[in-house]
Amino acid sequence: MSETPFLITIDTEGDDLWARPRDITTHNARFLPRFQELCERYGFKPVYLTNYEMAMSDAFVEFGREVLARNAGEIGMHLHAWNSPPLVPLTADDFHHQPYLVEYPDAVMREKIRVMTRLLEERFGRNVASHRAGRWAFDGRYAAMLAEEGYRVDCSVAPDMDWRGIRGDPAGRGGPNYVGFPRQPYWIDPADISRPGSGPLLEVPVTVRPSPLYRRAPWAYRVRVLRRFAHRVSPGLAWLCPAQPAFAAPMTRKLEIMLQVARASRADDVSHLEFVLHSSELMPGGSPYFRTASDIERLYEGLDALFESLAAWCRGMTLAEFHGAFRPYGEQAGGQSVRLRSDMAGARGRPHPALRPSGGIK
Repeated sequence: MSETPFLITIDTEGDDLWARPRDITTHNARFLPRFQELCERYGFKPVYLTNYEMAMSDAFVEFGREVLARNAGEIGMHLHAWNSPPLVPLTADDFHHQPYLVEYPDAVMREKIRVMTRLLEERFGRNVASHRAGRWAFDGRYAAMLAEEGYRVDCSVAPDMDWRGIRGDPAGRGGPNYVGFPRQPYWIDPADISRPGSGPLLEVPVTVRPSPLYRRAPWAYRVRVLRRFAHRVSPGLAWLCPAQPAFAAPMTRKLEIMLQVARASRADDVSHLEFVLHSSELMPGGSPYFRTASDIERLYEGLDALFESLAAWCRGMTLAEFHGAFRPYGEQAGGQSVRLRSDMAGARGRPHPALRPSGGIK
């Protein structure tokens, strides 16, 4: 049986940014070694998508350098526009509104990306290849700028998620809309990031699956009086993420949802699984979801069970390794499809099935 690549992506950022703090602390860096140890126990390799304050944290940089030295993970880039230099005010209070990078002028976007890239290279002594947009907001300009800086893989797309109702700049259009985006990896067309193209940047979408109820009655999740009940019965769009669903639910329920997502993905013979976590969620009080030490212990119990299940049929990879394992094929299709290289054969020597062309917050 072929091994499905399992990608662990961690938005590595300051403590409880959901609270919109003006003085951002990075105490959660001290809590990352335990998570790293758990990942390594099952042969998984986390990708720490790092933002400005964590790149400035000596504790995290020491930890990240040690992980890199052992080839036990990857450092990528994660950019929160409101506190990443150069600081160019966009709203009356950027720390409150937390505007999306794509809401800034092109010149400011480009300079913020350049400064963050150079900072990461200096602090970790490595080139960075992977990226996730802050607050998930991504577009063709952003993709082109990343390619200019040498990035090779992005993981900002969350298929079927629509965050247009969540504002950054109060005068803006809201967050990204990924309805109809491919679920399989694809080379981004900067002219339209929702479709495969022949650009140099590989998009590796987050694993998000619609529930059976959502597929049958999506309207139930749009009616306010029904929405909460519908989510409790069956989360509309389920992630491989322990903070999902966002409403209060015991960790046993969250684990059940993640296992359902994994099993359904395996049945569909997906090209990859991509798990999402924030570094601050590993610290008591670092997020709205895990407030106490007991919450963290239950989180680790759930993660241990999930990783043990996945280790039976998944192979841990970083985003850069995943990118390196793929190559374009089918020139007549304009390079839109990708497949695993033959040296990434599965446990019994069979290559992973070729990827099929795709049709279609913090």
